[in-house]
This record gives sequence, C-alpha cells and structure tokens, in this order.
Amino acid sequence: MNFLVGALIVMGCVFGGFVMSGGTLLALWHPTELLVIGGAATGAFVIANPGKLIKKVFGGLGTLFKGSKCSKQLYLDGLGLMFDLLTKARKDGLMALENDVEEPEQSPIFQKYPRILGDHHVVEFICDYLRLMVSGNMNAFELENLMDVELETHHEEGHAAPSAVTRVADALPGFGIVAAVLGIVITMSSLTAGPEVIGHKVATALVGTFLGILLAYGFVGPMSTFLEHVAKDEAQFIKCLKTCLVASLQGYAPQVAVEFGRKAIFSTERPGFRELEDHVKRKN
Repeated sequence: MNFLVGALIVMGCVFGGFVMSGGTLLALWHPTELLVIGGAATGAFVIANPGKLIKKVFGGLGTLFKGSKCSKQLYLDGLGLMFDLLTKARKDGLMALENDVEEPEQSPIFQKYPRILGDHHVVEFICDYLRLMVSGNMNAFELENLMDVELETHHEEGHAAPSAVTRVADALPGFGIVAAVLGIVITMSSLTAGPEVIGHKVATALVGTFLGILLAYGFVGPMSTFLEHVAKDEAQFIKCLKTCLVASLQGYAPQVAVEFGRKAIFSTERPGFRELEDHVKRKN
C-alpha cells in the first residue's frame, strides 16, 4: 500500500508541477526512451546477478504491495508457539518434542499457529535448534554461537536482493544519459530540418535523462530501501525466537523465556505483557 501511495505522490507532484508550469504530458510520452532505459537496466541486472538472486528479487517485489509480514500478530503467534513447545518440554521432557520437530506439519502444537507453519524458514529454524536441544550435546553458549552464525548468514542473504536493486537504481541515471546521447545523435542528423523539428528531437533526448533520474530516485532506489526494511524485520523475528530458545536452555521457565523473546521485538510491533499472556491463554 505504501508503494502505491508513494508512487502516486511522486508522479502527482512531478507531472503535476510540470503541467502547472505550462508543459503538456504528451511531451514526456516517449516509449522508445523507456525501452532504451528499462531494457538496458534489465539487461545489466541479468548480467550482474546469478539466476537464484534474480528469482529472489522478482519474488520479493510482491512485498512492495503486501508490506512486511512481521506484524504484532505474527510475533504473538511466534511467542505463543515457543511457549507451548517449551511448556511441553518442561512438563514431559525434551524428548517429548521429538515428533513435533520431526514432522511439524502433523504436530498439534504447530497446527495451532498456521502463520508460523506457513513459513518454511522459520519452522526449519525452530525445529533444527529444538532437535539439537533434544540431543543434549550442546550448552546454551555453544547453541547461541551457532544461532548467531545462522543469523549472520541470513542477514547477508537477505541483504543481497536490496543490494542488487540498489545497483540498478545507481545505473539508471547513466542509462538515461545513454538514451539522451542517442537522441542527440538522431538530432544531429536532422540539422537541416528546421528549428521546430530540431527542438522536438532535443526535447525527446532530454526526456531520456529525466526518466533515468526519476526512475532511479523516485522508484527503484526507494524500492531497494523498502526491501532492506523487510529483510531487517524478518531477521528480527528470527532473533526473537532465538532469544526464547537460549533463555529456555539456560533454565528459565517458559513464561520467562517468552518474556525474554518479547523484549527482543521492535517497539512498534512489541505486544504488551498482558497482551501476550492473554494470547497464550486463548491458544490453550
């Protein structure tokens, strides 16, 4: 939603200001300029990035319209899941979680939280470390270090897509200049056509520079920044789960462990103590 609102503001102010200054929108309509700039940027993007990253970038563009999935409700479900799993482990022993971590899709506990169950990466993170806790071969310090390694890897992986989009944004003004130069080349071949024709062709060439800069700073650059925020939100959600697991391994009761996790949430999404307690009770 923010993307659509922001795009309307950018286009409304830029094109509206142009019209109010006496310009006509048709003077900016040159599909060939868009073809040169957009096609060159897309080709450079394909050359610069491996297939898996290209797929990830295009797959992540949907978040521009849907927004980050890491809402307060998702955090409540994540903490509720951790509370249920850790409570079962405390009552029946860690070995009682073996079936839950081996087949989470069949687990009654996981099935209570479809938002979490639908995220393969989150489910894998929880099950992998609960599996290590069940084995009993790692202490809290060792497990936390291993989690930090995975979180660092997740951060680097999550940063790759925004970085690729940022490089496209950086290149767009240059491709706008390419389109402008091509327009000037065409203009130079029409010097005998008269001032009106030459003026039209020069204006067309300048539109290429204008479009390259507008696309870079008005759309593609902000898109990369938004993708960075989404990646940061996802990493913070994993960090919240990590905090719960480490606190449990250190001997804290499930209620205290999820409180540790609650403190790792950004203030904008962090549920209150009573809110979390009521959510856990309703789920049980």
